[in-house]
Amino acid sequence: MRYFGYLPPRVLEDVFYIPPLPYTRDMDKETLAYAVGALLYMPANRARIASDIITRRHEGFQSAVLCLEDAVGDLEVDGAEGTLLRHIKEIGIAFEKGRLTELELPLLFVRVRCVEQMQRLANQLGKEQLELLTGFVFPKFSSGNGAAYFETLENVNRQISRRLYAMPILESPAIIYKESRIDELLAIKNLLDIYRDRVLNVRIGATDLSGIFGLRRGNSITIYDVAVIRDCIGDIVNVFGRGPDPYVIAGPVWEYFGEDVSGLLQEVKMDRANGLVGKTVIHPDQLQVVQSCYIIGREEYADACSIMEAYSSSGASKSPYHNKMNESKPHMAWAKKVLRQAQIYGVFHEGENERSLLTRKLYV
Repeated sequence: MRYFGYLPPRVLEDVFYIPPLPYTRDMDKETLAYAVGALLYMPANRARIASDIITRRHEGFQSAVLCLEDAVGDLEVDGAEGTLLRHIKEIGIAFEKGRLTELELPLLFVRVRCVEQMQRLANQLGKEQLELLTGFVFPKFSSGNGAAYFETLENVNRQISRRLYAMPILESPAIIYKESRIDELLAIKNLLDIYRDRVLNVRIGATDLSGIFGLRRGNSITIYDVAVIRDCIGDIVNVFGRGPDPYVIAGPVWEYFGEDVSGLLQEVKMDRANGLVGKTVIHPDQLQVVQSCYIIGREEYADACSIMEAYSSSGASKSPYHNKMNESKPHMAWAKKVLRQAQIYGVFHEGENERSLLTRKLYV
């Protein structure tokens, strides 16, 4: 797989100083965590999922969740499970017949409702079909239910030859309520640390957290304008994003779609400013918008390279663009993140950015 592979060569040459590199599901976990990117949520009972994946219908379709939780009504769960099993079987048949290759298969995750459902689906899928997945999404993850999820994931992984990952979603009342938040976050952090090699992303369920207070942001403001959610995100980053080995934390869903993407662009910029990489999306049109925001700017890349090169020889120096100070030690963790992200999403030419890329795409 490779980001922006759908663009014509001339556009790639015009836009990218360094183009994105190919990646696979079997690459190192630290880099794969960045590759999740814009994660498309689809109700598992949607009829065209397998077809869309096999035909590569949506440009920029790199990762997806087949959702059995909030996206599916309580009375539709049994039918949705059956549809999900048929989708994965159909994808497997296409894979066997060469209609879909390893380099064309998106990162696929299943969002389950509970541990029992996860184990039941794993038993029904079997080894070959399980290995088409990249992992499972654990909703409403807490210190109370988390160990059971990971123990079940360990059981599933013992049955197959490819590692499946977990992406827990932080969206429970104990996380948003101020009096319990820090204790709960620290308890979850201690649990995740035990299963560190299985955790791909930590995700934030801002819709559920907002719903606890009867809140919903409009399409002209970002989630960071909603004070109670902003404060919670800050604490999540404080606990899970600290060095020396931080978790990759993904940004919350943007609920609106349509031609006006200004709010989405602003929120992704705020995600990045707060240390979040990746975002849940609910419409294919959002994929390219979000992905374009993860391409590293030319100046940003130059600073990261300069910091890495100077780490052992100097403490602070003028940046390559002569407009800021780069300090090797405090900026080192930032530089490592930038270079890892550049590997997956590439680096813009001077003067190019996400809006110029999206504009070029419209006229290709």
